[in-house]
Amino acid sequence: MTNPGWGGTASEGTPPPQPRCVHHPDRPTALSCTRCGRPACPDCLCAASVGHQCVDCVAAGQRDVPQARTVAGAPVRTQLPTPLLTYVLIAVNVLIFAVTAVQSRSVMDNHIASPLFLDWVLWGPAVAAGEFSRIVTSGFLHIGLMHLAVNMFALYVIGRDTEMVLGRARYLAVYVIALLGGSASVLMLDPLIPTAGASGAIFGLLGAQAVILLRLKRSPMPVLAVIAINVIISVTIPGISLWGHMGGLVAGAAATAALLYVPGAVGARDRKSAGTAGWFALGGVGLLTLVVTAAAVAAI
Repeated sequence: MTNPGWGGTASEGTPPPQPRCVHHPDRPTALSCTRCGRPACPDCLCAASVGHQCVDCVAAGQRDVPQARTVAGAPVRTQLPTPLLTYVLIAVNVLIFAVTAVQSRSVMDNHIASPLFLDWVLWGPAVAAGEFSRIVTSGFLHIGLMHLAVNMFALYVIGRDTEMVLGRARYLAVYVIALLGGSASVLMLDPLIPTAGASGAIFGLLGAQAVILLRLKRSPMPVLAVIAINVIISVTIPGISLWGHMGGLVAGAAATAALLYVPGAVGARDRKSAGTAGWFALGGVGLLTLVVTAAAVAAI
């Protein structure tokens, strides 16, 4: 009798080998990526709008999506953002105040017998004699606990939003330029009065916020009202440096305006060229601030 061929041979009845996951060759799988078609195990697949995609295709798709950015070019973080630099600045100011308080053995009269305070305070004759570091270090000194508390609260309130919009690097640059602007104004208009405090830089952040609101086509009136109130306080209360505040305000506003407006004015069309133009403009404001400072020191 002949074989009718039912079922074929033993080799013909063996099913073909199952595909293996591209990332885990030891795992057979019947699944595949709907985008690239490669086999993938359940651990290497992610749900997509249609079917499932492998981790490689998901990562490639995320790279193709442009990063959302603020008006200043800083990345927008979807999770709760942390104004890290603002917290660091507050910590540095508090730490330096603590050192002066320990040296003077007083939290209210920490400026009287503290060697650090005497070496860092902004005083025109000392700067003219070559102690240029006072131009920066004076912005981290405070006279008494109340002075520190008011300035750090203002920095906490104003600095957080400004840092989120500008990004940490730009925010730090604006802060330093505002600090230098406040010192330059004091050296030019009131060099014989010892001056200390972060309020010049904080006024610069107020100016930065006003410019940001204008760039976003929103009303800057709330910020301008705060500035006006603080100017009145600076004029009416003795011992407050009006020129330090005004110098910081102008420098901070100018630095932020350079960041936000110059790229559009020079026709920058992509993010990279806009960022470069903004940094060059910011550097120009910083250089001008240094020139004004040098002129003020030379005139003492």
